[in-house]
Amino acid sequence: MNKIRVGVLGATGYAGVELVRLLSNHPDVEITYIVSHSYVGKKISEVYPHLKGVCDLVCSDLSNETAAQLCDVVFTALPHGASKEVIPPLYNKGLKIIDLSGDFRYDDIKVYEEWYGQTHPAPEILEKAVYGLPELHREKIKTTNIIGNPGCYTTCSILGLAPLLAKKVCKTDNIIIDAKSGVSGAGRGLAIDYHFCECTENMKAYKIATHRHTSEIEQELSNLAGEKITLSFTLHLVPMKRGIFATCYANLKEYMPASEIVEIYKEFYKDETFVRVYEDGLPESNHVAGSNFVDIGIAVDKRLNRVIVVSCVDNLIKGAAGQAVQNMNIMFGLDETTGLKTSGFYM
Repeated sequence: MNKIRVGVLGATGYAGVELVRLLSNHPDVEITYIVSHSYVGKKISEVYPHLKGVCDLVCSDLSNETAAQLCDVVFTALPHGASKEVIPPLYNKGLKIIDLSGDFRYDDIKVYEEWYGQTHPAPEILEKAVYGLPELHREKIKTTNIIGNPGCYTTCSILGLAPLLAKKVCKTDNIIIDAKSGVSGAGRGLAIDYHFCECTENMKAYKIATHRHTSEIEQELSNLAGEKITLSFTLHLVPMKRGIFATCYANLKEYMPASEIVEIYKEFYKDETFVRVYEDGLPESNHVAGSNFVDIGIAVDKRLNRVIVVSCVDNLIKGAAGQAVQNMNIMFGLDETTGLKTSGFYM
């Protein structure tokens, strides 16, 4: 079998360079094209020395013709808003595309335009895009040419709550997600909020009740529940480099002990290699750091008849690059764990 020829656009951002690292060790992949507008002419291993001898390709500016000649699939690890301009000409040249921005994640263009505050220029492509959460949309992923790859907060939150909504165990009003992110989730761009002295020994909430990823979570959970869901989503920046830690709250329809809910989760995810449901105890961010796993733990507050779900992912892997590789594997008929089935760092 010929190797899959891969291009990475936005290769020098944090998600992009994780893609390069993962794909460099993928047995069925050859990276043929690396795009970075900021580092044209430089080897990616000059920008990121940990790649020296692993991937020494030179960064190029984007050429649609070159991408079409050199690649079978392109990963677009570009800022939100940029992908929707770049992707249409690549898609029209017949390339498979896995987009890591929010531009192709929506079932309803009106929801995108409301939350992003801009017009979508490629509604006909958005209609064909599949929300790239393999645990929920595997069969559609197999046959599409364009994936809207979910991000870290959404992956962690949706998978944390999905069995409750699908099995109609909880009430659909008053769902609360309290989530924390490592600083790399903000990307590599310079902003004072992400300087070391602003982040270390500090914790802050941001975009309360207004974060655009709320709409993605509501979309997917509404699809599972068969009814429109609105929820409360609060984000916090915490002083660690990587990781998402989400604590999700929902009121039970009828009291169930945690052990019964664990069994519902185990059944729902029984065929999912990358979802680990804890029999007892709760996950921690260092259980998943450096891996493509999502770890989920369950507790029940009997006094309030409320289930509390703790869900953790590595924001750069299962929350970005690893999930993108998982989607690529499915699109090309490979074992979806190829190049990904490794434990986390822990330390």
